[in-house]
This record gives sequence, structure tokens and C-alpha cells, in this order.
Amino acid sequence: MPNQVALNFEDGITKVIKVGDMETIMDAAFKARINIPSDCRDGACGTCKSFCESGEFDPGDFIDDAMTEDELEKGYLLTCQSTPESDMSINIPSTSEVAKTSAVTFNGKVDMIERHSDSTISFGIDIPNRDELSFLPGQYVNIKVPGTDEVRSYSMSSGPDTDETTFMVRISEKGAMSEYLRDRAQEGDEIEFSGPFGSFFLREPKRRLLLLAGGTGLAPLLSILEKLAESGTDQPVHLIYGVTREADIVGLDLLKAYEGRLSDFTWDYIASEEGTSAPHTGYVTQITEPEHLNEGDVDIYLCGPPPMVNAVSSWLDEKQVNPANFYFERFAPKGTTGGDDETGAPVSPDEVDSSTSAEQAVSSMETGVLKFGKVDTSAHLDARAGLETAAARLLIDKLTEEQLDNWGRLADKCDGTVEDGKLVDYEAFVAANYDFHEYPFTVADNPALLAAYQGLDTPSHMREALENGGVIFETVTQEHHDLVELMRAGELEKTLELIQSHTVQAKQTMDTAVDAHETSADEKPETAAGADC
Repeated sequence: MPNQVALNFEDGITKVIKVGDMETIMDAAFKARINIPSDCRDGACGTCKSFCESGEFDPGDFIDDAMTEDELEKGYLLTCQSTPESDMSINIPSTSEVAKTSAVTFNGKVDMIERHSDSTISFGIDIPNRDELSFLPGQYVNIKVPGTDEVRSYSMSSGPDTDETTFMVRISEKGAMSEYLRDRAQEGDEIEFSGPFGSFFLREPKRRLLLLAGGTGLAPLLSILEKLAESGTDQPVHLIYGVTREADIVGLDLLKAYEGRLSDFTWDYIASEEGTSAPHTGYVTQITEPEHLNEGDVDIYLCGPPPMVNAVSSWLDEKQVNPANFYFERFAPKGTTGGDDETGAPVSPDEVDSSTSAEQAVSSMETGVLKFGKVDTSAHLDARAGLETAAARLLIDKLTEEQLDNWGRLADKCDGTVEDGKLVDYEAFVAANYDFHEYPFTVADNPALLAAYQGLDTPSHMREALENGGVIFETVTQEHHDLVELMRAGELEKTLELIQSHTVQAKQTMDTAVDAHETSADEKPETAAGADC
């Protein structure tokens, strides 16, 4: 039975491949026409080194020059040598553009329309080449609204291995997809979508799961439940479904059906508006019990609007619960979508500028991970170093004197925020440091590279580490100036060496920061240390 392996690229594209018994990840990727980074293919160069986010594998043979045993312990692998022993999720240090792959476009016909209520409609799409649609439970696609040029993003509510492909949509007054589904949709209508997208998907269950849904955020969680029911799990699963009004309460029959298909599945629901038939009034955090959080040994999957994601994150902080993993998908409503506030819409051509990522231009979803540990941080810093290396190679001898001077001024902004290796103003440092590191990507004229860097969400990680002040390596601000001058002199090799050494020091200080955050309040050291910088 082949294992499914998700290849997560730096520009937000995720491709799912099937890897057979005794087949390496690289061989399977090449068969799928995905050119992941490679050179020797013998475990000797390290070019294909990637980070395993979840799953089990046999690492095969390799030498220390390619990957160390310490890196293997942290979760790294060589795709040219590794063979999966379960389904896996792997972060590839490259963009989909470099790998010569992209989201696939599918054409099908509407084969089901179910009007749950005035506020919610589900629909299905029959795809002739269904076997070619590989996605992970929780991911979304971008659907072209029939009869228009509008595109909207929706998560699959069906499982990845089921014949049907279904979606659940909240109906808003002026939404493009809402108007189509409410007023003119018919079975047999031709429809087109591309994908899959997003890092919100089920990882291999290794601990208790807590699933939190807001409104039609129930859709990707239904996909996750379907996968769990088909594959089986010995981990407890609890789902809490939060809605606003009576009309928003849908899908209860679907949830009840999983009681008989998942051995340790429980669920509950709550409405924020009084007078509904829901058994509770309020918000999902009010009916989240200590057993559901399991003292932090829990994986949380949350899909809902931004305020819900932020509220749950803040509530966990107040409770001093740091979950093992906290994956999220939040709707990203745009203010110019004519009332389509449930899912938002892609950015209009008039709004696209150099600061708009390629994914932002086509998608209205935001996905990611809110809680990080040492392994996640190390992978994050390696990803940033890889991107900065690519940008340096792209820009060497091409930056104008004006651009170099502007970059130097951004380095100046960092100077006053650090003294003798200690942060004077952590908020100012976070902002100035991010602006400095982002600048090369903004002038590189490469939207995919910029999108990949912005997707790392560096400020969030730094603020979490530095909120109580901290210690940072003394040369951090000087190295910013050194980097500018090396690029000015056209010294590519020295530039790349500085990027790597800067990353090593950042890892050391960030490891210290993670240790500090994992220490209980009574046991915290006098100084909370570290930053990724």
C-alpha cells in the first residue's frame, strides 16, 4: 500500500505524491514530474535535505557531510535516501516554481446541491479525473464562480479518498459564490478549480486531538474526521462547533454519524446568540474542558474567522497551556468584496503591489501553525537562510547604490535597540530587524521568493520569544551592516558564509528562548533569553 507524502514548498504550494514500498521520496517525486532539489542522489551532498514535519521514515544511507546524526534526530532527512514508513509531511527548501510544479486546474460538473438552511449550502463537484486530485484532509482549493471571473477559496468537506468532492459555504448577501449557489446553481453546471493549497491539514495523530470549528469552518474538520474514520486512530478526538445563530447550526447529523465510526470521538456545540437550540450559549473556549487540553499534550486544529483564532490563542496563553501543536485556518475577509465577509475574496488587480504575495493574490485563506518548539524554530531559521541565500545569489552585483544605501539605513534602525547583547526595546527590534531582512526580497522582483519569506511570519515568532526581554548575540546589529557591505563589494561567498553563521547564532539564542517559555513560572531563570534575528 503506497504512503502519501505531502511536499510543502516555500511559496505555499503543497503537492501530495504516492510513494511505494522501498521507493525513495525523490524517485516518487520525479515520477510525478516534481523536480525537488537534488545533486548527487547518493546521500553525499545534502542538496536534497528537507525537514520531516510528521510521519515515520527509514533514513537510508548518508555521510556526515550531507547530514549529521543530530540533524536526523531533529527531523531532517535526505529525500534521495529516505523511504516512508507511514504517511508523511515534508517541508522542501525550494519553491514550486523551481521544482517546476504548480497547483493543478480541474474541470468538473456540479453534481449535488444541498441547502442546509438560509445561511449554509453544500455542493459537490464530479471530476472525471478524480484519481489525479490528491489532497490532504483540511486543505482548500480556489474555485472559479460559474459565469464570472471571480475566484473564491473553500476547504473540501469530503475526505481525500472518497469518490465525491464536496464543499460547505456560508451564504452572504452579496458574495459572488453565495449569489451563484442561492440564485442560479443547477446540477450539471460546469465548474473549475485549482489546488490544493494550505498547510492546514491532518498530521499523523500521536496524541489527543482537539478540533475547533467556527461556522462553515466545520468543512475541513469533516474532511479530517473522514480520514481518521477510514484510517483509524487510537487517540481521543473531541470536536467543538461554534456558531452564531440558529440558522448557522448545520451538519449535526454528519457529526453524529462519526460517533459510530470513530471509537473515541466526542463532540459538542455552542451558539453565541441566546435563544438557539444549541445546548450552550457563548464561545468554544467556554466548553473546552481541562481533559480536552490534556495539560498541553494535545494537537489543536482550528478553522474559523480571525477573531476566533486570536481569541483561542489568547485564552490558551491566559490558561498557561502550550499545546504540542496548534494548526489553524482562518478566513481572510477583504473589505472590498461587496459583502462577501465569510470567506473574503482574492485581491483585485488594482490592489496588487510589490508587497502582495502570489498566494495572497489568489487566495482568501490563511493557514499556519501558532505554536512552535525547537525543531520547528530550527526548520524555520533554515528556511529563512535558504531564502536569503537565494536572494543573495539573485541580487549580487545588481543592487543599485540607492538600494544599498536604503538597506544600510534599515540596518541603522536596529542599532539603538540592542546594547551589549541585551534588548533595549524588543518591539522596536522586532520591527526593525524584520524590515532589514525583508528588504532584499522586496527589490528582487520575484513574487514567489517574497511570498515565501513573508509566509515565515518571523515577527510573530520573535515577539513570542522576546516579550519579556532577552539576551541576544552581541554581533547581531553589526552583522547587518557587514551584510550590506559584502553585497556592495560583490563578495558572494563571504555573504553566504555570513548568512549561515548568523543563522547558527540565531538558532542558539532561539533554543534558549524556547527553553525559557517551556519553564514554569516558578522555575523561570532571571533572564528570558533569545531571538531569531
